[in-house]
Amino acid sequence: MKSISGLAKVSLAQSTRAMLAGGMATPSPLAARLAGSARRASTQGEQATVTVRDAINQGLAEEMDANDKVFVMGEEVGQYQGAYKVTRGLLDRFGPQRVIDSPITEMGFTGLCVGAAMAGLTPVCEFMTFNFAMQAIDQIVNSAAKSHYMSGGVLSANIVFRGPNGFASGVAAQHSQDYAPWYGSIPGLKVVSPYSAEDAKGLIKAAIRDPNPVVMLENELMYGESFAVGEDFHSSDFVVPIGKAKVEIPGTDVTLISHSYQLRHCFAAAKILKEQYNISAEVLNLRSIKPLDVPAIVESIKKTNRAVVVESAFPGFGLGSEICAQVSESEAWDYLDAPISRVTGAEVPTPYYKELEDMSFPNADVVVRAARQVLYHEDA
Repeated sequence: MKSISGLAKVSLAQSTRAMLAGGMATPSPLAARLAGSARRASTQGEQATVTVRDAINQGLAEEMDANDKVFVMGEEVGQYQGAYKVTRGLLDRFGPQRVIDSPITEMGFTGLCVGAAMAGLTPVCEFMTFNFAMQAIDQIVNSAAKSHYMSGGVLSANIVFRGPNGFASGVAAQHSQDYAPWYGSIPGLKVVSPYSAEDAKGLIKAAIRDPNPVVMLENELMYGESFAVGEDFHSSDFVVPIGKAKVEIPGTDVTLISHSYQLRHCFAAAKILKEQYNISAEVLNLRSIKPLDVPAIVESIKKTNRAVVVESAFPGFGLGSEICAQVSESEAWDYLDAPISRVTGAEVPTPYYKELEDMSFPNADVVVRAARQVLYHEDA
């Protein structure tokens, strides 16, 4: 298995809200505009485009409409409408009892959310970045993930932990880490990682409905990206099943396996491989880290006989390592014509300086070299 390492808060004026019984708010003009935008988008047909940010927002709103036990808590999710505007308009629509601005204490508000989940509510706990969730790791792992097992099934935690994961741009070592391998290693947690708008909406809805604790790893750089969506996207029943990967581009010569932002490099690499080298690359979007869709990986490798795993995490003990192990223990092993190649982030804390940061993570050229190496045994 060859590894290749990829070379002031603003306060908004609070809107006037007339509180109704039970803490619900009268819809504001902003909420009305958002609802109108959603209705207009739903009439645009199969080629309508939606940003990842708005897809998550729409999924949250639909689940909060359908289930009054669902609430959102986190830093600046309410009056500021989310650090990345994912929760835009929800405070006006659902009121401060269901869209709750927390103090700057991840351990505190995460523990509150876990306790609320054990009491029968359905919290969506937002972190400004999953790097800050390190302050609440005990609540996520020891309280949420393990309680159902340790209590003999008496306690459960229907809770979603969500927020941006992995590197962004110029945010340095303490804001750039990919936590997919961390949370993927914890029994009792489900872990999802969306790429497109359909992934984002379908997975947030599936996560809220799932009785288990679910970690949803998003990416800051993807929030503003727009994607074409199908007509069924705007249905309140639209859900992406947890644990199911998706073949984004079918191919015959090599499988590129990835999730979240790194899929962009896989798509670019697949295009280069096709146009410059006549190589047909299949791109597999994992979508779910745990449970991992091993059958989908196996089926793709049986077709292409070669694979490259692309991730932004550190090379040691990562998702790529786990996929290599799973493949070696499966029937796919007999179909491999070359060792699986891993393309990862560099084994360094993420630099702040842009040129060094760019060298620390994979890009399309690195993925192309890895694919050619497994095909032709060229030096990468």
